[in-house]
Amino acid sequence: MRPARVERTIPGRDGAYLERGGVVSEDPQHQTVKAVPGAAPSSALKGRQVGWAAALLAGSVLLSRLLGFVREMVLADRQGIGSSTDAFSAAFQIPDILNYLLAGGALAIAFTPLYLKKLQEEGEESSTALFHSVLGSLGIVTVVLTAALWWQAPAVIDWQFSDFGPETRNLTVRLTRIVLPAQVFFVLGGITRAVLMAHGRFGAQAAAPLLYNGGIIVGGLAGSGIEGFAWGALGGAFVGAFCVPLWQIRSVVPLGLRWAPLDPAFRSYLLAALPLMLGLSLTTVDEWYERWFGQAIGVGVLASLAYARRLMMAPVAVLGQAVATAALPTLASLHAEGRPEALNQLLGRTLRLTLLGAMLLSGGLMVLASPIVRVLYERGAFSAEDSVRVSVLLGILAWAVPGWVSQQVAVRAFFARGEMWRPMLIGTGLALLALPLYAWATQYWAAPGLAMAGVVAISINAGVTVGWARVRFEGPRLAPVGGTILRGLVIAGAAAMAASYWAPVSTGFWGALLELAVGGGLYGAVAALGLIVLGDREAKQGLKGILSRRRKRSGA
Repeated sequence: MRPARVERTIPGRDGAYLERGGVVSEDPQHQTVKAVPGAAPSSALKGRQVGWAAALLAGSVLLSRLLGFVREMVLADRQGIGSSTDAFSAAFQIPDILNYLLAGGALAIAFTPLYLKKLQEEGEESSTALFHSVLGSLGIVTVVLTAALWWQAPAVIDWQFSDFGPETRNLTVRLTRIVLPAQVFFVLGGITRAVLMAHGRFGAQAAAPLLYNGGIIVGGLAGSGIEGFAWGALGGAFVGAFCVPLWQIRSVVPLGLRWAPLDPAFRSYLLAALPLMLGLSLTTVDEWYERWFGQAIGVGVLASLAYARRLMMAPVAVLGQAVATAALPTLASLHAEGRPEALNQLLGRTLRLTLLGAMLLSGGLMVLASPIVRVLYERGAFSAEDSVRVSVLLGILAWAVPGWVSQQVAVRAFFARGEMWRPMLIGTGLALLALPLYAWATQYWAAPGLAMAGVVAISINAGVTVGWARVRFEGPRLAPVGGTILRGLVIAGAAAMAASYWAPVSTGFWGALLELAVGGGLYGAVAALGLIVLGDREAKQGLKGILSRRRKRSGA
């Protein structure tokens, strides 16, 4: 039968409907549609579709961060800053390391290009077999390692946090054993969500963080003490990271498990993921360094850094993580289609826009750090002195946002081309070289020095990644990126000066809220004016689009 090109909606499994396009072969007798090797993958989002996917994920992350603020408010109100919150922060260290060693946090990065290649070159049957092999084999390995770490949790905690007192140490062990099994759900769900995103389905990815944070809130409110938050994290991981994607995958590809560690498809995945498993990255070890060095400074330091870090990560997740996650399937498809120039153009445009947005968010976060912390946290067990400690750290960490965002976007230049070793070797070298910086800064400036070390390290890491992508792939162009940085510094600096000079400084919750509202309004107005005067064409178009949508809403 002669292949035909179609652009239409066809019935999917279980009565669901899938959007398909490209070259297909139809079987009129059974009314099925099969992928033909060499066909364009159905996940290749184009133009506005990338924007919609990024908007969906950005909206999800924004809502998740709002829930995260509620979560932190509940945690601050119930526990404040002390040994219990230090233990809660430290309890995630072993699970985080396990997740990193299994490439759990980067499953889509390692899996999506390989899955798309299988789907394009060999068809749906081959890509589904890869999915089943990775899901079954990696899942069993995760269960075994989780059980071993659960058993050895006391010894590992003693090695990681030797400066903890006996009570804090014992509580850390209990909390670690509660949250550790969540990694099984994260890994299995991460593989499933990677397949969904490869088929242009971003709903489960958008829902996962919402349900996870919701679980922690429910656990904290309903549970007794700090352990309630830990049980909530486990429940949120089970529902959001595991159950939802498994339910949605049924309408896309058949669900199955295969224990096939020697299967060529699984070995292909391991070769792709091995650099992510063995290598280090400052975007991951920065938090590890904070915990390792912070525990020796004093009681409450880990908790203070954790509160400030979560506020700093909100714009990182909304801007950098969402955009980079949505863009990866399209960047990988452009590489598979042999269109390097289009890939570099899309990457450069994405990098410039996200970097400019990150710099503006950085300035606002820095100048408004005090009222933000007071409005969100200062109640119950969280005192005014605690607000000062966290505000100082947040004002410093705010300037890590541009480095975090640009790193997440720029590294996709390598991942989209299936190159994992080069960025991981670069990241590992820089992470190890930064270790003395963290130690030195902690020794001389305590917790603020630890925060400053993170800002310097991640900024250097991002600059090296962008520069090496330019050398390796002739893109993105560095001159426009440099121009964006200069514009961002000027605009953010002017907006920060206006907000700090004119915004009132008041005490109490309502005073902090007034300070935040007036300062935020001034900062946003000056930043918008700066974009109109100094922004490049793409930034101005983006601002006009936002203003146009606001006018439509107000007139509706």
